[in-house]
Amino acid sequence: MKLKTILTSLFLLSAILAISQSKDSKASSLLDEVSKKAKSFKSIKVDFIYSMENTKAKINEEKTGTLLVSGDKYKMSAAGQTVICDGKTIWTYIKESNEVQVNALENKDDALTPSKLLTSYNSNYKSKIIKSADPAVESIELIPNTSKNFTKAILGIDKAKKQVKSFTIYDKNGNTFSYKIKNYLTDTPVTDADFTFDAKKFPGVEIIDMR
Repeated sequence: MKLKTILTSLFLLSAILAISQSKDSKASSLLDEVSKKAKSFKSIKVDFIYSMENTKAKINEEKTGTLLVSGDKYKMSAAGQTVICDGKTIWTYIKESNEVQVNALENKDDALTPSKLLTSYNSNYKSKIIKSADPAVESIELIPNTSKNFTKAILGIDKAKKQVKSFTIYDKNGNTFSYKIKNYLTDTPVTDADFTFDAKKFPGVEIIDMR
């Protein structure tokens, strides 16, 4: 999977989980519960299955990945790439070429980062409850209030655990991005070293500083 594709899906993932408050009181109440519970944890680690499908282009890809979040810090690994953020700097390591790109984090209120995964909600999307095929899952449809890279998303929430279980994103190019969370661990031990890139552990790595 190309760097552009994985980073696009990464930020789409973050966009979807920066969920909305809406006129649908049931949806808003449920999202508030999910947010409140997630914010009570010192860290969240999830293992997920990611898939991208485009019927017209005959594309059907599936990858696995992990995401570790603690406050504004995160580390995400998928498809041979690792994205790390310590709250100020973002490192994107590409295993195939043994290079790391270094960027400064843009600290904007509406910045879409994995730190918002399962923890933050804002007013950028309209949300409503829709019919779910699984009685144990509540499905919420998200529609952006302003023009985005995607047209809508479907979020699946475990009713009992009040945790995001799955989400599907539909973009304007006919792509469907799906994420299924397989494992959801909370309060796993973390240190600052988990959210920084240590070049010593990658002999010969090429560092591309884009700050």
